[in-house]
Amino acid sequence: MKLIINHSSMQPIYDQIVDQMKGKIMQGELQENTMLPSVRTLAKELRVSALTVKKAYDALEEEGFVITVHGKGSFVAFANQEMMLEEKRKEVEADLEMAIRKGRSCGMSNQEITELFRIVLED
Repeated sequence: MKLIINHSSMQPIYDQIVDQMKGKIMQGELQENTMLPSVRTLAKELRVSALTVKKAYDALEEEGFVITVHGKGSFVAFANQEMMLEEKRKEVEADLEMAIRKGRSCGMSNQEITELFRIVLED
């Protein structure tokens, strides 16, 4: 599985794995019922701890993207369109919050941020 781990990133490695796998599932690159690499295999491939991969798989399972069958492995869960849309909305919301924080940190008022948002929205 092609995942890129940035060891110098501030984002935890397990989180990078989760984000990239969710992206592959939402983009249809990983189809429903596709068997994922075992924890050990992916850990070896990425040169990270098996515990890190296990934590990523657990997070994906908790969010409904993956199903783990004891003794058989982990599989991509049913690709629920509504769940995927909600996930995208959460990402957009987080990006907007980050943009607002950046604007405020450089002294922009709410009105200036709102005006900038409207300008960008018109493009």
